[in-house]
Amino acid sequence: MADIDNKDQAEMDPADMEDVEDVEEEETGEDVNSKARQLTVQMMQNPQILAALQERLDGLNGSPSGYIESLPKVVKRRINALKNLQVKCAQIEAKFYEEVHELERKYAALYQPLFDKRSDILKAAYEPTDEECEWKENDDEELTDEMKEKAKLEEEKKDEEKEDPKGIPDFWLTVFRNVDLLSDMLQEPILKHLQDIKVKFSDPGQPMSFSLEFHFEPNDFFSNTILTKTYKMRSEPDESDPFSFDGPEIMSCTGCTIEWTKGKNVTLKTIKKKQKHKGRGMVRTVTKTVPNDSFFNFFAPPEVPESGELDEDSEAVLAADFEIGHFIRERIVPRAVLYFTGEAIEDDDDDYDEEGEEADDEEGEEEADEENDPDYDPKKDAAQPAECKQQ
Repeated sequence: MADIDNKDQAEMDPADMEDVEDVEEEETGEDVNSKARQLTVQMMQNPQILAALQERLDGLNGSPSGYIESLPKVVKRRINALKNLQVKCAQIEAKFYEEVHELERKYAALYQPLFDKRSDILKAAYEPTDEECEWKENDDEELTDEMKEKAKLEEEKKDEEKEDPKGIPDFWLTVFRNVDLLSDMLQEPILKHLQDIKVKFSDPGQPMSFSLEFHFEPNDFFSNTILTKTYKMRSEPDESDPFSFDGPEIMSCTGCTIEWTKGKNVTLKTIKKKQKHKGRGMVRTVTKTVPNDSFFNFFAPPEVPESGELDEDSEAVLAADFEIGHFIRERIVPRAVLYFTGEAIEDDDDDYDEEGEEADDEEGEEEADEENDPDYDPKKDAAQPAECKQQ
């Protein structure tokens, strides 16, 4: 067969031979590309390679490409002028946020009467009128008069069977329980006594800050009626790094001293450990008091030293603290009833679902690309170890 093939090639026209050689070169190129694609896929599915690549990219982040250094001196001079303009933009942006803070303070005074009335309803200091209680449900289907009357009778029957509760029991406890950010830190018996949360902004002309006030009814756990947490903010570019400015940032926070009733401090717990004497072999039980995970640690944050340098644990605690404080101020206090009913939670979940759907669409597109790839072999994917597949 080899002799026949050689003979056929010898009898071919030179132009035909050129065509054959071109085809063979193209096929060889496709094989190389196919192997390169397969190798790339395998590498990108290896977590160790991905981690090393990410580390390398992180090291390159912010590194000059060499283009700026190659520019003529006169162009670099103009770039410096643009940077100076950018610093002035940051300074104007800082003034903008200062005025936003003033607007927040102004409108907080307009919101407060509504929040005070909300508090009065919660603790049964005020009973809303029928008109204030009228709420039209945004149902997809309109109920007939007969169905409405039946539903009303059922509600009245339920009310007769139950005691008449005062206000709205466990309102803030339910709000906190519905928020994932806070639910893991709850001490339920104490938060049953929480009556209100208020946001207070700094006075005009004072450094930018805000305080959270937690109002409690008299209880067996501590004597305080108000627990406070104050956040100090900064809204000006850092002279050493003005381009990093991205609006106001929380610089530090201070809590308050909780006057705990003896034996009721939920931020501490008692543990017992057995110790064995090395020489005599005797065993004794030692009782120790150690910190306990609690929402009320929120009122004793780590202090930020003048140098501003913190260890990793303190930085993590403060980062979580700032997130909680910001969330309470921006979301929970203004929309408390929606977190109580769960409607605000549904809105948050919808946001995440949309992101998830987009991710699913991208995965679907990738799968379609693989199916359309003539070099794609599903058996090779199946042969990959489970731990090597990218999540």
